[in-house]
Amino acid sequence: MKLDIEYFIKKWHTASITSFIKLSSNYLISIFVVILLYYLIGACVINDIEDDIEFSSINQTKGGSYAVSATVTLINREVDTHFWTPNDPFFYPSALLDNMLNYQQGIIYALSRFTIEMAEQIGRTRGSSEVDADLDKAAGLLKYPGNVWIFDLSTSFLPTPPSETQYRAASKALRSYNSRLASSKAIFERRSDNLISTLDRIAGDLGSASATSDKYITNSHPLLVDTKVDDIFYGVKGRLHGYYVLLHELGRDFNKVINDRQLMPAWEQMMKSLNQASILRPIVVMNNSPDSIYFPNHLAVQGFYLLRARTQLREITNILMK
Repeated sequence: MKLDIEYFIKKWHTASITSFIKLSSNYLISIFVVILLYYLIGACVINDIEDDIEFSSINQTKGGSYAVSATVTLINREVDTHFWTPNDPFFYPSALLDNMLNYQQGIIYALSRFTIEMAEQIGRTRGSSEVDADLDKAAGLLKYPGNVWIFDLSTSFLPTPPSETQYRAASKALRSYNSRLASSKAIFERRSDNLISTLDRIAGDLGSASATSDKYITNSHPLLVDTKVDDIFYGVKGRLHGYYVLLHELGRDFNKVINDRQLMPAWEQMMKSLNQASILRPIVVMNNSPDSIYFPNHLAVQGFYLLRARTQLREITNILMK
């Protein structure tokens, strides 16, 4: 009788352990599926790389600068209309969206470079007047790193202003500048030398982007699967989109200068090349040999249109200097 009891106890104990293992396995599988769906569905909802060339400045201030209004609109679009992803921690679904991350940072970089030019040149009287306070503030805020969350443990254990907060403040400062400009209380010098300086800055940055792509193509080994090439591609794509929008609106701000020098055909050709570079969006970004028969090198394709637009920018500035 004693042996029977021990047998049943042992059998029950074994069955309990087996049931526990099966139940635990089911729970773990369920948790894994939920987490997987959370990341995949969340990433699909958040992902939005907006490169529409039919851009309109919804914050246009009558009497203000078209390019400044476009800057405000781009900031608001990427920070508020879309999710700002570069500073999202690992537990956000957007942690999977490295293409969107690099694209957004590329846009902000282009806006930062333009705002510096506004503060140093266009928003002053031949560099002899005081720097506009709003432009100076916006230029500083747009330099803020895009990957700062509410905590930045590399600098402090205390909460810190996230990137979005700084960019919203920059947008507010630019709106303030444009409002004052509309009331003739701020400066926007529509001179040809200011346009030359701005175009030179943009052309220089495009050259820097081209050098980054060229270095990667030269030093990397062609692969069908490359986890780095898409980061570079979309970072450059973001810059190109930002510059396309800015130059489109600068063409309106400096319309008189462009028409007086009969530059409109050259300007439109430059915009076409910049557009062709900015709208490239392959399903998979590949890094194969530039002379490959079967698979493309998307950095090389992007770089071709980029350098073409840069050359045309230089041609425009050369004409303006004559």
